[in-house]
Amino acid sequence: MLAGLSLAGTPAIAREAPILLVAHPDVNTRQLKRDTTRAIFAMRQRSWPDGQAVRVFVLDNNHPVHARFAKEQLAVYPHQLQLAWDRMVFSGTGQAPDRVRNQAQMRERIASTPGALGYLEREYLDDRVQVISME
Repeated sequence: MLAGLSLAGTPAIAREAPILLVAHPDVNTRQLKRDTTRAIFAMRQRSWPDGQAVRVFVLDNNHPVHARFAKEQLAVYPHQLQLAWDRMVFSGTGQAPDRVRNQAQMRERIASTPGALGYLEREYLDDRVQVISME
């Protein structure tokens, strides 16, 4: 009975903040298909649909926002992305994305890097980055 009483005052589980795809404000693309987004983050596609070079920024594989973005938005596990990056780096056919320490640094790097793409929770958005919708 005590266990039931202790749960009565507990609020419902809070929903996690949505993670949004964000880009440098000068990027002309406003919407990406999920497959295109996955190809860009897997470093298989190196340019925006209009031909501008894309520069990808990610959080560390162990960061909860990175894990959620990979699973919820890209429908892959973080270790799958890492395997793809490692394969390209070790074979000399490509490079891994740029890593940032936290979402504040992600916002700063995207805002200051032409062609940049990354992801942020809504609370980190400001007018220095633009949200890219994903279909």
